[in-house]
Amino acid sequence: MNPATALATVLVDELLRCGMTDAVLAPGSRSAPLALALHAAEVEGRVRLHVRIDERSASFLGLGLAKRSGRPVALVCTSGTAAANFHPAVIEAHESGVPLVVLTADRPPELRDTGANQTIDQVKLYGTAARWSTDVGVPENRPGMVAYWRSLVSRAWGLALAPVPGPVHLNVAFREPLIPDGDESWCEPLDGDASGAWTKVRAATPGSVLHVPPTRRGVLVVGDGATNVKRYVAAASMAGWPVLSEPNGNARYGDHALTSHHFLLGVPEFVERHRPEVVVTLGKPGLSRPLLALLRRAEEHIVLSPDLSRWPDPVRSATQVAQDVEIPVVSGDDAWLKSWRTADQVAAGAVDRVLDEAPGVTEPRLARDLAAGLPGGSMLFSAASMPIRDLDQVMRPRRGIRIVANRGAAGIDGLVSTAVGAALAHSGRSYALLGDLAFLHDQNGLVLGPRERRPDLAIVVVNNRGGGIFSLLPQAALRDPFERVFGTPQDVDLEGLVRAHGVPYRRLEAAADLPKAIVGEGLRVVEARTDREANAVLHGEMRVAAHAAVRDLLA
Repeated sequence: MNPATALATVLVDELLRCGMTDAVLAPGSRSAPLALALHAAEVEGRVRLHVRIDERSASFLGLGLAKRSGRPVALVCTSGTAAANFHPAVIEAHESGVPLVVLTADRPPELRDTGANQTIDQVKLYGTAARWSTDVGVPENRPGMVAYWRSLVSRAWGLALAPVPGPVHLNVAFREPLIPDGDESWCEPLDGDASGAWTKVRAATPGSVLHVPPTRRGVLVVGDGATNVKRYVAAASMAGWPVLSEPNGNARYGDHALTSHHFLLGVPEFVERHRPEVVVTLGKPGLSRPLLALLRRAEEHIVLSPDLSRWPDPVRSATQVAQDVEIPVVSGDDAWLKSWRTADQVAAGAVDRVLDEAPGVTEPRLARDLAAGLPGGSMLFSAASMPIRDLDQVMRPRRGIRIVANRGAAGIDGLVSTAVGAALAHSGRSYALLGDLAFLHDQNGLVLGPRERRPDLAIVVVNNRGGGIFSLLPQAALRDPFERVFGTPQDVDLEGLVRAHGVPYRRLEAAADLPKAIVGEGLRVVEARTDREANAVLHGEMRVAAHAAVRDLLA
Protein backbone atom coordinates (compact mmCIF):
# COMPACT_ATOMS: atom_id res chain seq x y z
CA MET A 1 0.00 0.00 0.00
CA ASN A 2 1.41 3.38 -0.92
CA PRO A 3 1.61 6.10 1.76
CA ALA A 4 -1.07 8.33 0.21
CA THR A 5 -3.61 5.51 0.22
CA ALA A 6 -2.69 4.49 3.77
CA LEU A 7 -3.05 8.03 5.12
CA ALA A 8 -6.39 8.66 3.42
CA THR A 9 -7.77 5.28 4.52
CA VAL A 10 -6.90 5.95 8.16
CA LEU A 11 -8.13 9.57 8.17
CA VAL A 12 -11.53 8.61 6.78
CA ASP A 13 -11.85 5.56 9.01
CA GLU A 14 -11.07 7.57 12.14
CA LEU A 15 -13.58 10.26 11.19
CA LEU A 16 -16.20 7.53 10.89
CA ARG A 17 -15.21 6.05 14.25
CA CYS A 18 -15.60 9.51 15.78
CA GLY A 19 -19.18 9.67 14.52
CA MET A 20 -19.10 11.29 11.06
CA THR A 21 -22.18 10.49 9.02
CA ASP A 22 -21.81 12.96 6.12
CA ALA A 23 -18.92 14.15 3.98
CA VAL A 24 -18.88 16.63 1.10
CA LEU A 25 -16.40 16.27 -1.75
CA ALA A 26 -15.38 18.70 -4.49
CA PRO A 27 -13.42 16.49 -6.94
CA GLY A 28 -9.80 17.09 -7.90
CA SER A 29 -6.56 15.28 -8.61
CA ARG A 30 -4.44 15.82 -5.50
CA SER A 31 -7.37 14.88 -3.26
CA ALA A 32 -7.81 11.53 -5.07
CA PRO A 33 -6.72 9.39 -2.08
CA LEU A 34 -9.37 10.99 0.14
CA ALA A 35 -12.03 10.77 -2.57
CA LEU A 36 -11.37 7.05 -3.08
CA ALA A 37 -11.41 6.37 0.67
CA LEU A 38 -14.74 8.19 1.04
CA HIS A 39 -16.22 6.35 -1.94
CA ALA A 40 -15.16 3.00 -0.46
CA ALA A 41 -16.77 3.95 2.86
CA GLU A 42 -19.99 4.91 1.08
CA VAL A 43 -20.06 1.56 -0.74
CA GLU A 44 -19.73 -0.14 2.66
CA GLY A 45 -22.67 1.89 3.95
CA ARG A 46 -20.60 3.77 6.52
CA VAL A 47 -21.08 7.36 5.28
CA ARG A 48 -23.31 9.54 3.13
CA LEU A 49 -21.06 11.13 0.47
CA HIS A 50 -22.19 14.33 -1.27
CA VAL A 51 -20.30 15.43 -4.42
CA ARG A 52 -20.44 18.96 -5.86
CA ILE A 53 -18.47 20.44 -8.75
CA ASP A 54 -18.02 23.86 -7.10
CA GLU A 55 -16.06 24.18 -3.85
CA ARG A 56 -18.02 27.19 -2.65
CA SER A 57 -21.33 25.38 -3.05
CA ALA A 58 -19.84 22.20 -1.58
CA SER A 59 -18.65 23.99 1.54
CA PHE A 60 -21.99 25.70 2.17
CA LEU A 61 -23.75 22.37 1.64
CA GLY A 62 -21.56 20.93 4.41
CA LEU A 63 -22.32 23.98 6.53
CA GLY A 64 -26.05 23.33 6.21
CA LEU A 65 -25.66 19.64 7.05
CA ALA A 66 -23.61 20.42 10.15
CA LYS A 67 -25.78 23.34 11.22
CA ARG A 68 -28.92 21.23 11.27
CA SER A 69 -27.41 18.00 12.69
CA GLY A 70 -24.99 19.55 15.21
CA ARG A 71 -22.45 16.93 14.10
CA PRO A 72 -19.15 17.77 12.33
CA VAL A 73 -19.20 17.31 8.56
CA ALA A 74 -16.03 16.69 6.55
CA LEU A 75 -15.28 19.02 3.62
CA VAL A 76 -12.72 17.69 1.12
CA CYS A 77 -11.10 19.46 -1.82
CA THR A 78 -7.94 19.49 -3.90
CA SER A 79 -5.08 21.98 -3.63
CA GLY A 80 -4.79 25.58 -4.78
CA THR A 81 -7.71 27.97 -5.20
CA ALA A 82 -10.09 25.08 -4.54
CA ALA A 83 -9.15 25.36 -0.88
CA ALA A 84 -9.52 29.14 -0.98
CA ASN A 85 -13.12 28.76 -2.16
CA PHE A 86 -13.95 27.04 1.13
CA HIS A 87 -13.05 30.23 3.03
CA PRO A 88 -16.47 31.98 3.08
CA ALA A 89 -18.18 28.91 4.52
CA VAL A 90 -15.36 28.46 7.07
CA ILE A 91 -15.86 32.07 8.18
CA GLU A 92 -19.61 31.54 8.51
CA ALA A 93 -19.01 28.35 10.50
CA HIS A 94 -16.64 30.22 12.79
CA GLU A 95 -19.03 33.09 13.41
CA SER A 96 -22.10 30.88 13.89
CA GLY A 97 -20.48 28.04 15.82
CA VAL A 98 -20.98 25.24 13.29
CA PRO A 99 -18.64 22.21 13.51
CA LEU A 100 -16.73 21.40 10.31
CA VAL A 101 -13.64 19.30 9.62
CA VAL A 102 -11.98 20.81 6.55
CA LEU A 103 -9.49 18.56 4.74
CA THR A 104 -7.54 20.35 2.03
CA ALA A 105 -5.26 18.22 -0.11
CA ASP A 106 -1.87 19.80 -0.77
CA ARG A 107 1.37 19.31 -2.64
CA PRO A 108 4.34 17.95 -0.64
CA PRO A 109 6.88 20.48 0.67
CA GLU A 110 9.36 19.96 -2.18
CA LEU A 111 6.78 21.29 -4.68
CA ARG A 112 5.79 24.37 -2.70
CA ASP A 113 7.18 27.77 -3.75
CA THR A 114 8.46 26.27 -7.00
CA GLY A 115 5.72 27.31 -9.41
CA ALA A 116 4.29 23.80 -9.36
CA ASN A 117 0.77 23.50 -10.72
CA GLN A 118 -2.14 24.29 -8.32
CA THR A 119 0.21 25.07 -5.44
CA ILE A 120 -0.41 27.93 -3.03
CA ASP A 121 0.42 28.49 0.65
CA GLN A 122 -2.30 26.49 2.40
CA VAL A 123 -0.75 26.34 5.88
CA LYS A 124 -3.18 28.08 8.26
CA LEU A 125 -5.05 29.24 5.14
CA TYR A 126 -8.18 30.20 7.10
CA GLY A 127 -6.39 32.20 9.78
CA THR A 128 -8.35 32.87 12.94
CA ALA A 129 -11.55 31.53 11.38
CA ALA A 130 -10.36 27.99 12.14
CA ARG A 131 -10.62 26.81 15.74
CA TRP A 132 -7.48 24.74 15.10
CA SER A 133 -5.28 24.23 12.05
CA THR A 134 -2.41 21.87 11.36
CA ASP A 135 -0.27 20.63 8.48
CA VAL A 136 -0.57 16.85 8.68
CA GLY A 137 2.76 16.21 6.98
CA VAL A 138 3.68 13.83 4.18
CA PRO A 139 2.86 10.18 5.09
CA GLU A 140 5.73 7.75 5.59
CA ASN A 141 5.80 3.97 5.71
CA ARG A 142 7.17 3.61 9.23
CA PRO A 143 5.76 2.47 12.60
CA GLY A 144 3.98 5.11 14.63
CA MET A 145 2.23 6.82 11.75
CA VAL A 146 -1.16 5.24 12.44
CA ALA A 147 -1.22 6.44 16.04
CA TYR A 148 -0.28 9.92 14.86
CA TRP A 149 -2.97 10.04 12.16
CA ARG A 150 -5.74 8.63 14.34
CA SER A 151 -5.01 10.79 17.36
CA LEU A 152 -4.78 13.82 15.06
CA VAL A 153 -8.22 13.17 13.59
CA SER A 154 -9.87 12.47 16.95
CA ARG A 155 -8.31 15.66 18.30
CA ALA A 156 -9.66 17.60 15.33
CA TRP A 157 -13.11 16.05 15.83
CA GLY A 158 -13.08 16.95 19.53
CA LEU A 159 -11.96 20.52 18.86
CA ALA A 160 -14.67 20.99 16.25
CA LEU A 161 -17.17 20.36 19.05
CA ALA A 162 -15.56 21.70 22.22
CA PRO A 163 -15.28 23.97 24.00
CA VAL A 164 -17.23 25.95 21.35
CA PRO A 165 -18.29 24.29 18.07
CA GLY A 166 -16.59 25.56 14.93
CA PRO A 167 -14.37 24.66 11.96
CA VAL A 168 -11.00 22.92 12.18
CA HIS A 169 -8.53 22.55 9.32
CA LEU A 170 -6.30 19.61 8.37
CA ASN A 171 -3.95 20.38 5.47
CA VAL A 172 -3.04 16.98 4.01
CA ALA A 173 0.02 16.67 1.78
CA PHE A 174 0.17 13.74 -0.66
CA ARG A 175 3.04 12.53 -2.82
CA GLU A 176 2.35 10.48 -5.91
CA PRO A 177 1.17 7.80 -6.50
CA LEU A 178 -2.28 9.03 -5.57
CA ILE A 179 -4.27 5.89 -6.33
CA PRO A 180 -3.96 2.35 -4.86
CA ASP A 181 -1.08 0.29 -6.21
CA GLY A 182 -2.57 -3.13 -5.51
CA ASP A 183 -0.20 -3.92 -2.65
CA GLU A 184 -2.08 -4.19 0.67
CA SER A 185 1.02 -4.52 2.89
CA TRP A 186 1.98 -1.85 5.42
CA CYS A 187 4.56 -1.77 8.20
CA GLU A 188 1.89 -1.77 10.95
CA PRO A 189 -1.86 -2.50 11.21
CA LEU A 190 -3.99 0.35 9.88
CA ASP A 191 -6.96 -0.62 12.05
CA GLY A 192 -8.04 1.34 15.10
CA ASP A 193 -10.01 0.26 18.12
CA ALA A 194 -13.28 -1.36 17.11
CA SER A 195 -14.97 0.31 20.09
CA GLY A 196 -14.80 3.75 18.50
CA ALA A 197 -12.55 6.78 18.21
CA TRP A 198 -8.84 6.61 19.04
CA THR A 199 -9.39 9.38 21.61
CA LYS A 200 -12.87 10.09 22.96
CA VAL A 201 -13.33 13.70 24.03
CA ARG A 202 -15.94 14.08 26.75
CA ALA A 203 -18.00 17.18 25.97
CA ALA A 204 -17.95 19.94 28.55
CA THR A 205 -21.47 19.67 29.88
CA PRO A 206 -22.30 21.02 33.37
CA GLY A 207 -21.74 18.41 36.03
CA SER A 208 -20.34 15.87 33.59
CA VAL A 209 -17.90 13.46 35.22
CA LEU A 210 -16.07 10.55 33.62
CA HIS A 211 -16.32 7.56 35.94
CA VAL A 212 -13.27 5.31 35.81
CA PRO A 213 -14.12 1.59 35.92
CA PRO A 214 -13.29 0.12 39.36
CA THR A 215 -9.84 -1.48 39.32
CA ARG A 216 -6.91 -1.99 41.63
CA ARG A 217 -4.51 -2.07 38.68
CA GLY A 218 -4.53 1.66 38.05
CA VAL A 219 -1.81 4.30 38.01
CA LEU A 220 -1.98 8.07 38.49
CA VAL A 221 0.62 10.04 36.50
CA VAL A 222 1.19 13.70 37.37
CA GLY A 223 3.15 16.09 35.17
CA ASP A 224 3.77 19.79 34.78
CA GLY A 225 0.82 22.15 35.13
CA ALA A 226 -1.43 19.68 36.95
CA THR A 227 -4.46 21.13 38.74
CA ASN A 228 -6.53 19.82 41.65
CA VAL A 229 -3.57 17.64 42.57
CA LYS A 230 -4.52 16.98 46.20
CA ARG A 231 -7.98 15.79 45.23
CA TYR A 232 -6.77 13.25 42.69
CA VAL A 233 -3.83 12.05 44.78
CA ALA A 234 -6.27 11.37 47.63
CA ALA A 235 -8.61 9.51 45.25
CA ALA A 236 -5.76 7.42 43.83
CA SER A 237 -4.58 6.60 47.33
CA MET A 238 -8.03 5.40 48.36
CA ALA A 239 -8.23 3.29 45.21
CA GLY A 240 -4.86 1.66 45.96
CA TRP A 241 -3.03 3.16 42.98
CA PRO A 242 0.64 4.17 42.91
CA VAL A 243 1.29 7.84 42.13
CA LEU A 244 4.01 8.52 39.56
CA SER A 245 4.65 12.24 39.82
CA GLU A 246 7.25 14.36 38.13
CA PRO A 247 8.79 16.81 40.62
CA ASN A 248 7.02 19.85 39.19
CA GLY A 249 3.73 17.95 39.27
CA ASN A 250 3.94 18.50 43.06
CA ALA A 251 2.27 15.19 43.85
CA ARG A 252 5.35 13.35 45.10
CA TYR A 253 4.24 13.03 48.70
CA GLY A 254 2.51 10.43 50.85
CA ASP A 255 2.71 6.65 51.04
CA HIS A 256 1.55 6.07 47.45
CA ALA A 257 4.13 8.31 45.77
CA LEU A 258 7.18 6.68 44.17
CA THR A 259 10.77 7.82 43.82
CA SER A 260 12.22 5.53 41.17
CA HIS A 261 9.52 4.92 38.57
CA HIS A 262 12.01 6.06 35.91
CA PHE A 263 14.21 3.07 36.75
CA LEU A 264 11.40 0.60 37.46
CA LEU A 265 9.85 1.20 34.06
CA GLY A 266 13.19 0.56 32.39
CA VAL A 267 13.14 -3.10 33.52
CA PRO A 268 11.13 -5.18 30.99
CA GLU A 269 10.38 -7.90 33.55
CA PHE A 270 8.85 -5.37 35.93
CA VAL A 271 6.85 -3.71 33.16
CA GLU A 272 5.45 -7.06 32.02
CA ARG A 273 4.19 -7.89 35.51
CA HIS A 274 2.84 -4.40 36.20
CA ARG A 275 0.69 -3.55 33.21
CA PRO A 276 -2.02 -1.16 34.44
CA GLU A 277 -5.58 -1.52 33.25
CA VAL A 278 -5.99 2.24 33.36
CA VAL A 279 -3.69 5.24 33.62
CA VAL A 280 -5.03 8.68 34.55
CA THR A 281 -2.80 11.62 33.65
CA LEU A 282 -2.84 15.08 35.22
CA GLY A 283 -0.78 17.83 33.61
CA LYS A 284 1.87 17.31 30.95
CA PRO A 285 4.40 14.50 31.53
CA GLY A 286 7.60 14.42 29.52
CA LEU A 287 10.73 14.00 31.65
CA SER A 288 11.14 10.22 31.46
CA ARG A 289 11.08 8.09 28.33
CA PRO A 290 10.21 4.94 30.32
CA LEU A 291 7.20 6.76 31.78
CA LEU A 292 6.08 7.85 28.32
CA ALA A 293 6.45 4.24 27.19
CA LEU A 294 4.06 3.23 30.01
CA LEU A 295 1.48 5.65 28.61
CA ARG A 296 1.97 4.20 25.14
CA ARG A 297 1.28 0.66 26.40
CA ALA A 298 -1.69 1.51 28.65
CA GLU A 299 -4.92 -0.33 27.86
CA GLU A 300 -6.90 2.76 28.88
CA HIS A 301 -5.23 6.17 29.10
CA ILE A 302 -7.48 8.93 30.46
CA VAL A 303 -6.19 12.49 30.18
CA LEU A 304 -7.67 14.98 32.63
CA SER A 305 -7.67 18.41 31.00
CA PRO A 306 -9.48 21.50 32.30
CA ASP A 307 -9.29 22.96 28.79
CA LEU A 308 -10.88 20.84 26.07
CA SER A 309 -9.41 23.12 23.38
CA ARG A 310 -5.99 21.58 24.07
CA TRP A 311 -4.74 18.64 26.04
CA PRO A 312 -1.36 16.95 26.55
CA ASP A 313 -0.89 13.62 24.78
CA PRO A 314 2.84 13.42 23.91
CA VAL A 315 2.80 9.78 22.70
CA ARG A 316 -0.73 9.95 21.22
CA SER A 317 -2.04 7.24 23.48
CA ALA A 318 -5.01 9.03 25.09
CA THR A 319 -8.17 6.96 24.84
CA GLN A 320 -10.39 9.49 26.64
CA VAL A 321 -10.11 13.19 27.51
CA ALA A 322 -12.29 14.73 30.20
CA GLN A 323 -12.47 17.78 32.42
CA ASP A 324 -13.45 15.82 35.51
CA VAL A 325 -12.71 12.22 36.47
CA GLU A 326 -14.07 10.11 39.32
CA ILE A 327 -11.64 7.44 40.56
CA PRO A 328 -13.68 4.88 42.52
CA VAL A 329 -12.62 3.45 45.87
CA VAL A 330 -11.82 -0.24 45.52
CA SER A 331 -11.66 -2.44 48.61
CA GLY A 332 -9.78 -5.69 48.84
CA ASP A 333 -6.28 -6.93 48.06
CA ASP A 334 -3.58 -4.23 48.02
CA ALA A 335 -0.93 -6.48 46.45
CA TRP A 336 -0.76 -4.19 43.39
CA LEU A 337 0.37 -1.17 45.40
CA LYS A 338 2.66 -3.21 47.66
CA SER A 339 4.44 -4.64 44.63
CA TRP A 340 5.10 -1.17 43.20
CA ARG A 341 6.24 0.23 46.55
CA THR A 342 8.54 -2.69 47.35
CA ALA A 343 10.25 -2.45 43.98
CA ASP A 344 10.48 1.33 44.33
CA GLN A 345 12.17 1.07 47.73
CA VAL A 346 14.65 -1.48 46.40
CA ALA A 347 15.52 0.64 43.37
CA ALA A 348 15.78 3.87 45.36
CA GLY A 349 18.00 2.18 47.92
CA ALA A 350 20.35 0.96 45.19
CA VAL A 351 20.54 4.43 43.66
CA ASP A 352 21.17 6.03 47.07
CA ARG A 353 24.10 3.70 47.67
CA VAL A 354 25.66 4.66 44.37
CA LEU A 355 25.24 8.37 45.13
CA ASP A 356 26.50 8.11 48.70
CA GLU A 357 29.64 6.27 47.59
CA ALA A 358 30.48 8.62 44.72
CA PRO A 359 33.36 10.98 45.54
CA GLY A 360 33.04 14.75 45.48
CA VAL A 361 30.04 16.81 44.49
CA THR A 362 27.78 15.07 41.98
CA GLU A 363 24.73 16.40 40.20
CA PRO A 364 22.17 13.70 41.13
CA ARG A 365 23.16 13.73 44.80
CA LEU A 366 23.03 17.52 44.85
CA ALA A 367 19.46 17.36 43.50
CA ARG A 368 18.46 14.64 45.96
CA ASP A 369 19.93 16.36 49.00
CA LEU A 370 18.65 19.80 48.08
CA ALA A 371 15.05 18.61 47.67
CA ALA A 372 15.25 16.62 50.91
CA GLY A 373 16.87 19.33 53.01
CA LEU A 374 14.81 22.41 52.21
CA PRO A 375 12.74 23.78 55.08
CA GLY A 376 8.97 23.40 54.98
CA GLY A 377 7.18 26.09 53.02
CA SER A 378 10.06 26.50 50.57
CA MET A 379 9.86 26.87 46.81
CA LEU A 380 12.42 25.20 44.53
CA PHE A 381 12.72 26.49 40.98
CA SER A 382 14.44 24.04 38.64
CA ALA A 383 16.00 24.45 35.23
CA ALA A 384 14.01 22.59 32.59
CA SER A 385 16.80 20.39 31.25
CA MET A 386 19.13 18.28 33.41
CA PRO A 387 18.32 19.53 36.95
CA ILE A 388 14.62 18.67 36.72
CA ARG A 389 15.50 15.22 35.34
CA ASP A 390 17.91 14.63 38.21
CA LEU A 391 15.13 15.54 40.62
CA ASP A 392 12.77 13.22 38.78
CA GLN A 393 15.12 10.25 39.19
CA VAL A 394 16.26 10.69 42.78
CA MET A 395 13.90 12.96 44.73
CA ARG A 396 12.30 11.14 47.65
CA PRO A 397 8.62 11.82 48.42
CA ARG A 398 8.13 14.62 50.88
CA ARG A 399 5.63 17.30 51.87
CA GLY A 400 6.03 21.00 52.39
CA ILE A 401 7.84 22.26 49.29
CA ARG A 402 6.66 23.65 45.98
CA ILE A 403 8.65 22.80 42.84
CA VAL A 404 8.39 25.05 39.81
CA ALA A 405 9.94 24.75 36.34
CA ASN A 406 9.52 26.33 32.91
CA ARG A 407 8.43 23.08 31.26
CA GLY A 408 5.81 24.64 29.00
CA ALA A 409 8.31 24.92 26.17
CA ALA A 410 11.21 23.51 28.23
CA GLY A 411 13.51 26.32 27.13
CA ILE A 412 16.82 27.47 28.58
CA ASP A 413 16.13 31.19 28.40
CA GLY A 414 15.05 33.56 31.14
CA LEU A 415 15.48 31.12 34.02
CA VAL A 416 17.28 33.43 36.45
CA SER A 417 14.60 36.09 35.94
CA THR A 418 11.79 33.52 36.24
CA ALA A 419 13.28 32.24 39.49
CA VAL A 420 13.56 35.81 40.84
CA GLY A 421 9.95 36.53 39.89
CA ALA A 422 8.68 33.33 41.47
CA ALA A 423 10.67 34.05 44.63
CA LEU A 424 9.19 37.55 44.87
CA ALA A 425 5.71 36.05 44.67
CA HIS A 426 6.42 33.22 47.13
CA SER A 427 5.70 33.79 50.79
CA GLY A 428 8.52 31.56 52.12
CA ARG A 429 12.14 30.81 51.40
CA SER A 430 13.07 30.21 47.76
CA TYR A 431 15.79 28.25 46.02
CA ALA A 432 16.76 27.54 42.42
CA LEU A 433 18.76 24.74 40.81
CA LEU A 434 20.24 25.75 37.46
CA GLY A 435 22.91 24.52 35.10
CA ASP A 436 25.78 26.78 34.10
CA LEU A 437 24.51 27.43 30.55
CA ALA A 438 21.02 28.32 31.80
CA PHE A 439 22.57 30.63 34.39
CA LEU A 440 24.82 32.36 31.86
CA HIS A 441 22.01 32.63 29.33
CA ASP A 442 20.11 34.92 31.72
CA GLN A 443 22.89 36.45 33.80
CA ASN A 444 21.23 39.84 33.35
CA GLY A 445 18.54 38.54 35.68
CA LEU A 446 20.98 39.37 38.47
CA VAL A 447 20.82 43.08 37.61
CA LEU A 448 18.45 44.64 40.15
CA GLY A 449 18.06 48.39 40.49
CA PRO A 450 18.84 49.98 43.86
CA ARG A 451 15.13 50.60 44.55
CA GLU A 452 13.90 47.18 43.41
CA ARG A 453 12.69 44.52 45.81
CA ARG A 454 15.26 41.82 46.58
CA PRO A 455 14.09 38.21 46.56
CA ASP A 456 15.01 35.73 49.28
CA LEU A 457 16.54 33.34 46.74
CA ALA A 458 19.53 31.02 46.81
CA ILE A 459 20.55 30.04 43.27
CA VAL A 460 22.53 26.80 43.16
CA VAL A 461 24.46 26.63 39.88
CA VAL A 462 25.72 23.24 38.70
CA ASN A 463 28.81 24.19 36.74
CA ASN A 464 30.00 21.34 34.54
CA ARG A 465 31.35 23.84 32.02
CA GLY A 466 28.90 23.03 29.26
CA GLY A 467 25.68 21.31 28.29
CA GLY A 468 25.60 18.31 30.59
CA ILE A 469 22.44 16.69 29.25
CA PHE A 470 24.06 16.09 25.86
CA SER A 471 26.55 13.71 27.47
CA LEU A 472 23.58 11.41 28.23
CA LEU A 473 22.26 11.47 24.65
CA PRO A 474 23.37 9.49 21.57
CA GLN A 475 25.32 12.54 20.34
CA ALA A 476 27.96 11.77 22.97
CA ALA A 477 29.20 8.89 20.79
CA LEU A 478 30.30 11.40 18.15
CA ARG A 479 33.60 12.07 19.85
CA ASP A 480 35.14 14.39 17.26
CA PRO A 481 32.42 17.04 16.85
CA PHE A 482 30.68 16.43 20.17
CA GLU A 483 32.53 18.81 22.46
CA ARG A 484 32.42 21.73 20.04
CA VAL A 485 28.83 21.59 18.79
CA PHE A 486 27.02 19.80 21.64
CA GLY A 487 29.13 20.11 24.77
CA THR A 488 29.41 23.90 24.26
CA PRO A 489 32.30 24.27 26.72
CA GLN A 490 32.66 27.55 28.61
CA ASP A 491 35.33 28.91 30.95
CA VAL A 492 33.48 31.79 32.56
CA ASP A 493 34.61 32.77 36.05
CA LEU A 494 31.25 32.47 37.78
CA GLU A 495 32.54 33.89 41.04
CA GLY A 496 33.79 37.03 39.32
CA LEU A 497 30.58 37.37 37.34
CA VAL A 498 28.38 37.02 40.43
CA ARG A 499 30.41 39.41 42.55
CA ALA A 500 30.43 41.94 39.69
CA HIS A 501 26.65 42.10 40.13
CA GLY A 502 27.05 42.71 43.86
CA VAL A 503 25.54 39.33 44.72
CA PRO A 504 27.00 37.15 47.53
CA TYR A 505 28.81 34.04 46.27
CA ARG A 506 29.79 30.69 47.82
CA ARG A 507 31.51 27.63 46.45
CA LEU A 508 30.21 24.18 47.44
CA GLU A 509 33.35 22.18 48.19
CA ALA A 510 31.79 18.93 49.47
CA ALA A 511 28.39 17.29 49.17
CA ALA A 512 27.92 17.30 52.94
CA ASP A 513 28.38 21.09 53.03
CA LEU A 514 25.17 21.82 51.11
CA PRO A 515 23.04 22.85 54.13
CA LYS A 516 25.63 25.42 55.18
CA ALA A 517 26.17 26.66 51.63
CA ILE A 518 22.55 27.56 50.97
CA VAL A 519 21.87 29.21 54.33
CA GLY A 520 21.39 32.96 54.33
CA GLU A 521 19.00 35.67 53.24
CA GLY A 522 18.40 37.70 50.11
CA LEU A 523 19.69 36.93 46.63
CA ARG A 524 22.79 34.72 46.66
CA VAL A 525 24.56 32.22 44.42
CA VAL A 526 26.15 28.87 45.27
CA GLU A 527 28.42 27.27 42.66
CA ALA A 528 28.80 23.49 42.57
CA ARG A 529 31.50 22.34 40.15
CA THR A 530 31.05 18.92 38.55
CA ASP A 531 32.46 16.93 35.67
CA ARG A 532 30.28 16.12 32.65
CA GLU A 533 31.92 12.83 31.73
CA ALA A 534 31.93 11.63 35.33
CA ASN A 535 28.27 12.61 35.57
CA ALA A 536 27.41 10.48 32.53
CA VAL A 537 29.23 7.51 34.08
CA LEU A 538 27.41 8.03 37.38
CA HIS A 539 24.01 8.03 35.68
CA GLY A 540 24.95 4.76 34.04
CA GLU A 541 25.92 3.27 37.38
CA MET A 542 22.62 4.42 38.91
CA ARG A 543 20.67 2.74 36.14
CA VAL A 544 22.63 -0.50 36.33
CA ALA A 545 22.33 -0.69 40.12
CA ALA A 546 18.59 0.04 40.14
CA HIS A 547 17.82 -2.44 37.36
CA ALA A 548 19.89 -5.16 39.01
CA ALA A 549 18.18 -4.64 42.36
CA VAL A 550 14.72 -4.85 40.77
CA ARG A 551 15.61 -7.96 38.79
CA ASP A 552 16.92 -9.62 41.96
CA LEU A 553 13.63 -8.79 43.67
CA LEU A 554 11.61 -10.29 40.83
CA ALA A 555 13.75 -13.43 40.55
